[in-house]
Formats: sequence, C-alpha cells, structure tokens
Amino acid sequence: MIEKPLTPEDVEFVTTLHGEERISFVVLMQPRSDQADVLLRAIDDVAIGELREAVREGDRPEGDEAREPAEMALEYSLRELREAGSEAVGQVVEDHPLDKLKTVVDASGADEVIVLTAPHYVEEFFHRDWASRARHKVGVPVLKLFAHSE
Repeated sequence: MIEKPLTPEDVEFVTTLHGEERISFVVLMQPRSDQADVLLRAIDDVAIGELREAVREGDRPEGDEAREPAEMALEYSLRELREAGSEAVGQVVEDHPLDKLKTVVDASGADEVIVLTAPHYVEEFFHRDWASRARHKVGVPVLKLFAHSE
C-alpha cells in the first residue's frame, strides 16, 4: 500500500528486500481523501519541520479531485517496479482500503504486506496508521517502511 509515487530509492529498497529472490507486487494506491484529516497531516508536517507543507495542506486535492493524480502515481510506480525486473499490478483504492487489502492478500496468496508511507506521527502514536490497522486484519506479516522524499 502506497500513498504517493515510488521514488527510485523506494523501488530499489522494496525490490531488494529479499535479496535476489524474484518478487511480484500488487500495489494499492491510497489517494488523499476525506478520511485523512487535514489537521493531523499538518501536525505531522510541523513535527518533521516541514512548516511550508503544513500551511499548504488545505490546498491539496482530496476526494474525487485526488483520483487522477493517484492513478498517475500508481502507473508511474508500476512502471518503475517492472523496469526493476519485478512483476507489478495495482489499483487505486478509495473506499474501505483495509478490506480491499485483505481481499488482495487472500486472492493473491501474498506472503507479506508492505506499507510504504510518510511518517504520520499522531496516527502512529495511537496505532491508527495503515500498517498498525492492517496487522490486525490481513493475516500475514506487515512491514512498515518510510517512503523516501521526492
């Protein structure tokens, strides 16, 4: 599960996690939506010293407006994973992302879930971040990684 396009560093990191073993990915892109509270994102930005980002949180597309950028980010990320030699498919998920994640894990027989995300300190503190919530739902190990900056 990702929330922004994979950087080259992210691609290298996830494709080499298991050494030379060939890996296939099912990527679920979680776009910015009304579920993600603007105030929590702004607090996270302030916590990591990104004051300019905190000010801009209210200007970012959400809901339906976030769908097209999410689709573009997903296509870019899938292309990068494929160019790195991995099989990769994916989809944008807006409604009930953890239910969709569980369905994908069951249908694909996934060995693990990787949640690649920016730090979300408030949500992490209360174990409400995607990785913490997924650990109670999917039935396979969940690895939380912090995405690299663009």
